[in-house]
Amino acid sequence: MMKNMSIGNIVISREEIDKRVKELGALISKDYKDKEIVAVGILKGCFVFMSDIIREISTDVETYFMQVSSYGSGTESSGKIHIKKDIDIDIRGKDVIIFEDIIDSGNTLSVLVPMLEERGPKSVKVCTLLSKPSRRIVEFEADYTGFEIPDKFIIGYGLDCDEKFRQLPY
Repeated sequence: MMKNMSIGNIVISREEIDKRVKELGALISKDYKDKEIVAVGILKGCFVFMSDIIREISTDVETYFMQVSSYGSGTESSGKIHIKKDIDIDIRGKDVIIFEDIIDSGNTLSVLVPMLEERGPKSVKVCTLLSKPSRRIVEFEADYTGFEIPDKFIIGYGLDCDEKFRQLPY
């Protein structure tokens, strides 16, 4: 599997990711001091980022996951959102942070945020590892962003291509 793989340029190094995850964790800790956070990870791509960042947050964090798909097996968003797994917790009156691997078109989060807001949380914020503003179809900005990247398809650190390469540390 790894032997036949051809990786292009490393866009963001492991060291850069580690540093930025620590910075985001500190910022979230400051913003949510003395509050409990309900972390909602969007599977599958967020799992590496979310597991690293919640260890950097100094307040209590409950973790839940949703599985949402807009890519299928392709490299471009289909524009159609499919909720495969929803959270099974009442978020009424709670502070929710959605953790996402990448914001590309903005379609997924433009559907998810209002959907969760209808459930009566105190707040809903978004933390993403990567943002591609040049690809936005729907106007959407995360509250916490790791890195802005150019319009290139990237893999690693949880992001995949047809379910492969998530294990890369960069």
